[in-house]
Amino acid sequence: MMETTDVVSVADAVELIDSNLKDLQGRELVSAAEVADLLLDLRMLLAAAQVEPAPMG
Repeated sequence: MMETTDVVSVADAVELIDSNLKDLQGRELVSAAEVADLLLDLRMLLAAAQVEPAPMG
C-alpha cells in the first residue's frame, strides 16, 4: 500500500517534468546545467517519497 507522501511526491515529480517539458519544447539546445538542475530536483522529490520499511519480526 502506498503512503500519501509517496503519491504527493510522485505527483510533484510528474508536475515538475511536465512544466519543464513545456519550457524546453521547441528549443534546439538545452544546456547540461539545465538538465542537471532538473535531474537534481527530481531526485530530491523522489528521495523524499521514500518511506522507510517497517522492521520485520
